[in-house]
Amino acid sequence: MSEALRLEFNVAGNNFISAGSASDEVKKTLKMLGIGAQFIRKVAIAMYEGEINMVIHAGGGRAIVDIFPEKIKIVLQDEGPGIPDIELAMKEGYSTATDNIRDLGFGAGMGLPNMKKYTDEFLIESEVGVGTTVTMVVNFI
Repeated sequence: MSEALRLEFNVAGNNFISAGSASDEVKKTLKMLGIGAQFIRKVAIAMYEGEINMVIHAGGGRAIVDIFPEKIKIVLQDEGPGIPDIELAMKEGYSTATDNIRDLGFGAGMGLPNMKKYTDEFLIESEVGVGTTVTMVVNFI
């Protein structure tokens, strides 16, 4: 594989039935490509957390995944409300999830911290009222 394999997904907002389907597809693809289990686990956790954040907070979005021989790059884009204080949002346990989202078992405030923890490169760009773009890279070597 000399150039990137690109996968693109639309993530539906407020749809908890299909939430996680993009990260599942990426996981299956990485297995097919023979990527090591430890890397697949990191990618699956980081991408799932991002996908759930788009479902809960942003009304959905788009995931663009480029798989290279040495790494995977995941870009999550949404046109949601944006993140007013990224530093605060990165604190473990901080959450703006509503009570009904918490009742579903989400909103523990670990999404963004887990995304950063399980990636080698992590960048959040957000503008209130415009949306958020999260870029994550996991190196395979």
